[in-house]
Amino acid sequence: MDISRERDGEVVIVRLAGRLDSSAASAAEEGLLVALGGVPPRLAVDMTGLSYISSAGLRVLLVVAKKVQQQHGKLALFGLNPNVREVFTVSGFDTIFSLAADSAAALAAVR
Repeated sequence: MDISRERDGEVVIVRLAGRLDSSAASAAEEGLLVALGGVPPRLAVDMTGLSYISSAGLRVLLVVAKKVQQQHGKLALFGLNPNVREVFTVSGFDTIFSLAADSAAALAAVR
């Protein structure tokens, strides 16, 4: 699992690539929580390079979403491939998270 971060104004964009499963969950959680530096945090997660997500990966995203909510911030996910989107749909996480079509929509959602 690869995690990279960049900033676009007040928004932190986190790019996830590879597999977000139990072996990568703690590193992903740490990387995402580090990105919550701003108050309130504004986070856009680019999942274009994510090929797989397990229940452990969903839990990581849920933990991050709760932290963002506690700090009155905003979080949007974008670039979900069909397999990852299906996991979100089946698990009901598509109703919990703001899923944007592309980076521009995600940035607009969190600003």
